[in-house]
Amino acid sequence: MSVPADATARRRASFHTLTVKAVRRLTEDAIEVTFAVPAALSGYYDYLPGQYVALRVQMPDADGVDREVRRSYSICAVPVQFDDGSSEVRVAIKRDIGGEFSTWANKELAAGAVMDVMSPMGAFISKHGGTDAAGISGGVSNVLNSMNHPADRERDAGTYVAIAAGSGITPVMALAKSLLAGNPGTRFDLVYANKATMDVMFLEELADLKDRYPRRFALHHVLSREQRIAPLMSGRLDAEKLEALLGTAIHADDVDEWFLCGPFELVQLCRDVLQARGVNRDRVRFELFTTGRPDRPEGQAGRAVVVDESGETYKITFTLDGLTADILSPTHARESILNAALRVRPDVPFACAGGVCGTCRAKLVCGTVEMEENYALEPDEVENGYVLTCQSRPTTAEVTVDYDG
Repeated sequence: MSVPADATARRRASFHTLTVKAVRRLTEDAIEVTFAVPAALSGYYDYLPGQYVALRVQMPDADGVDREVRRSYSICAVPVQFDDGSSEVRVAIKRDIGGEFSTWANKELAAGAVMDVMSPMGAFISKHGGTDAAGISGGVSNVLNSMNHPADRERDAGTYVAIAAGSGITPVMALAKSLLAGNPGTRFDLVYANKATMDVMFLEELADLKDRYPRRFALHHVLSREQRIAPLMSGRLDAEKLEALLGTAIHADDVDEWFLCGPFELVQLCRDVLQARGVNRDRVRFELFTTGRPDRPEGQAGRAVVVDESGETYKITFTLDGLTADILSPTHARESILNAALRVRPDVPFACAGGVCGTCRAKLVCGTVEMEENYALEPDEVENGYVLTCQSRPTTAEVTVDYDG
């Protein structure tokens, strides 16, 4: 399948309206949603296992006024293309306490519904051996590949370990299936933490993987509120337990890549433990669903700012889709570049606005900024001048960024 030229140009982040093909219940609090992708749009939705999509809907606020809500969810299946050229994208949505979108989706979403879905993005992909990365886009290795059957490709054999908690299993499912199918010499270990068996997402699919690859796929369930036969697999996954697992159940010294996915606290714990063991950070991939920082409110993009032209202002210039715009931002407002850009261009790309997803990535062309948080950009991207505009505020009188860069 070829990728349309306009799709390549717009792959940075473009929304299209897709129809919900199916909704499957995974647990009491989680569903799998399958979006049908017509042949005419398939080129926009090629992806690598581990990437995510952003969903966009209009939802009423407390006063009943509709406003835009965006949420990002990882793709949980390997790419597939049907005989008619169409394809599909599957995501898992777990209901969060107080999460209005996830609660609505788990209660109301059904086949036949339509929703705006962003083209896949994300750097939580395997970079070992036969990587498919064809370019960097939106702060990620955003692949514009036409290979919708990764199981048919040959990868280098490798040893992989994933540590996930709760809905962090979502991208890991796609990664595990793809990597295990890619080479008969590949081994994949998964440490999966949950409260209890009833909370385990993709329980049957994980069992099927174990049956299909009994010698190459090792599954370690750790349940915090359910007693297991092995004490090591019971209780909260802390540093001591993780160290014990790495010293016994997992051969941690010859791992080609590590995949960490879950809440901030777990991912940071795992990174600290691996760093203490001397694991090269280039071998560690991680993805957060939230920053876990209640003192850092997310999603402030688009807040109103009153520009007082008689006062001190920053001049922010940005380029998007070849068009350049200037905005004045009051110095006292401490406005992010993304927020300023959204005031004149509502199509500026973003998803989480919390420094986690990387959708709002842009190249800093002129001036300097202070980037408050960064959970999405790789060190080499930062060195090459890329910033997360949702977290970046000007520190010079004039700042220029390029979303097309």
